[in-house]
Amino acid sequence: MKPRLIVHGGAWNIPKSRHQSHLNGCTKAIRQVYPELEKGRNALDAVEEAVCILEEDPTFDAGRGAFLNSEGEIELDAIICDGSTLNFGAVAAVKNILHPVKAARLLMNHPEHCFMVGEGAQKFLRKMNFPEVRTEELLTPQELEFYQRIKNDPLFTTRKPFEPNPHGTVGAVARDLKGNLAAATSTGGTPRKLPGRVGDSPVIGAGAFADNRKGAVSATGYGESIMKVILSKLTCDEFVGNPAMQAARNAIHILQSRVHGLGGVIGINSVGEYGFFHNTEYMAMAYHHESEKVIALIHSR
Repeated sequence: MKPRLIVHGGAWNIPKSRHQSHLNGCTKAIRQVYPELEKGRNALDAVEEAVCILEEDPTFDAGRGAFLNSEGEIELDAIICDGSTLNFGAVAAVKNILHPVKAARLLMNHPEHCFMVGEGAQKFLRKMNFPEVRTEELLTPQELEFYQRIKNDPLFTTRKPFEPNPHGTVGAVARDLKGNLAAATSTGGTPRKLPGRVGDSPVIGAGAFADNRKGAVSATGYGESIMKVILSKLTCDEFVGNPAMQAARNAIHILQSRVHGLGGVIGINSVGEYGFFHNTEYMAMAYHHESEKVIALIHSR
């Protein structure tokens, strides 16, 4: 089968001054990872590597460049899903980690557990000698300035970044030469969130889902709404009987009509069609096209 790879850099009202950095980051992930898929790399490895590239890029709200919570700390969430087995690994509210998606992949291989949070997850990762970094290595000047501006603003809500702020959750979906599907999502969450807040990104079926029989999806947007409709699983269900693009549109329509949610999805259905849609002002994304080109776009509503 022809491999497929699509990534996103968040669904937000991305300022035009930041469009190019979003395009560059998403393009880099496709260009570095897709050739490995063509050589036979499996879908799980591909989405992990693609998300790692995005986590390292300070443009996005994942890994380096993540939002600060209400106490000025960075807490990160991530998930990775295997469409061939329905297995997944996820971590939430972890600190001092550049690549939470790697932590999620490590947990996926645990004989008993698949989702760990907070201090318990931190202890597990330390026991496994998982690399940690100083908070300063994750913090960008832009994010610190933004936090200083909003930390005492009585009118600010965690939904506000969908209006003016340029950062976004990241995700990737892949199909390998054997037809197996995988998805991964990583985020720093919403700005000025309460410590311990967990959004949709690490929640199976919400932030990501993969099932070879239907498809694989990574979601992005306002997590509290996305969890209510289980957006990624909803999109995979819509793949059955619908073209992939229509399925993505249907899922976002349900998100908006049922819970007034804001977000976007990218996905690949079981026959290899790309699907994506959003109801925010923009969504940053890139994918490998049949014409052997990388298509990168700041998709507008």
